[in-house]
Amino acid sequence: MDPAPAPAPAPIQNDCETELETKANRSSSLWSWWPSWRPTSMSLLKTTESKILACIKNDLWARFVTLANQDRIWTLSLTNKGTPKSAEQAPKTPLVMVHGFGGGVGLWIRNLDALSRSRTVYAFDLLGFGRSSRPSFPSDAAKAEEQFVDSIEQWRQAVGLENMILLGHSLGGYLATSYAIQHPSRVSHLILVDPWGFPERGKPETQQSEDQSAEAVKRPTIPRWAKAIVSILSLFNPLAVIRAAGPWGPGLVNRFRPDFKRKFEDLFNDDTMTQYIYHCNAQTPSGEIGFRAMSETLGWAKRPMLQRVHLLPPSMPVTMLYGARSWVDSSSGDRVAEIRGKAHTKVLLVEDASHHVYADQPDDFNRVVENICKSVD
Repeated sequence: MDPAPAPAPAPIQNDCETELETKANRSSSLWSWWPSWRPTSMSLLKTTESKILACIKNDLWARFVTLANQDRIWTLSLTNKGTPKSAEQAPKTPLVMVHGFGGGVGLWIRNLDALSRSRTVYAFDLLGFGRSSRPSFPSDAAKAEEQFVDSIEQWRQAVGLENMILLGHSLGGYLATSYAIQHPSRVSHLILVDPWGFPERGKPETQQSEDQSAEAVKRPTIPRWAKAIVSILSLFNPLAVIRAAGPWGPGLVNRFRPDFKRKFEDLFNDDTMTQYIYHCNAQTPSGEIGFRAMSETLGWAKRPMLQRVHLLPPSMPVTMLYGARSWVDSSSGDRVAEIRGKAHTKVLLVEDASHHVYADQPDDFNRVVENICKSVD
């Protein structure tokens, strides 16, 4: 059922936000013909996101966090005002949530309230995605990755967090791992949800044992024609087709990603979520250029994380959470556990969940994450 917009907490409008939108509008005026072809803008993204965030019941603070290099990161922080606090009680370690490729803070709508009942939860749009700044990214994989990771560290410093429980989904899981390797003292527990970019290209099949044949049925191999199409598309930015579709872009998202509408249909009985996905990704490409620099054909990482997980300190607990029906192979999680040896590494499968575990089975996801948070403090 669609939430009533009247009492909804709207994202805070501030000078930084106004300035960012003014710059965006000034830039778009140079291409006055383009808005009529591509029905999107940062203002429409803001409006759609506000409708999603209206579902939040806990205290919400939404603002741009300005980094040392003047990039801005769109940030949500949630607290539960009703939770009693003792004067002697130390504040609990905050949970920081990092979305995946093409996503934004709005996709956590099923999780934010539940996870912020007992501690502060932060969620932000990655640099180059959603409502955050969209700078240029280098074409070198290592440099692109470093730009993402450095923006997360600058964000942490600007917000003033000493340490955090760091959760990343898909691309966010890859970047969260890279961040934890470089800044281990800031991460109390690393939670990776269906993380992208871990296996080395071409090796997962050789590592599978015969008794995994049943799983192979669930995860069919990609047909040759699909590989050929993806190879051609890899010559372009990953989401270029959405922008090239012009006025048909929103319909294209509805047609090819109807699952997003279904995942949230009890919250919205219209196209709110697919509109949000469209507006997040129909803007000027930035983060996706960084992602393309980091990835190979068919989405393999040029710098697979399995080659670096041994750099995580043994004292850092790691939990890897996979959807049992996801296209991401959970055997990478088992390999991480092998590499880390006696270090705390747990691999969990969520039944009846695909890649977007947090939306497919939100109750199970929230329960697992809440238990991890309680284990920290």
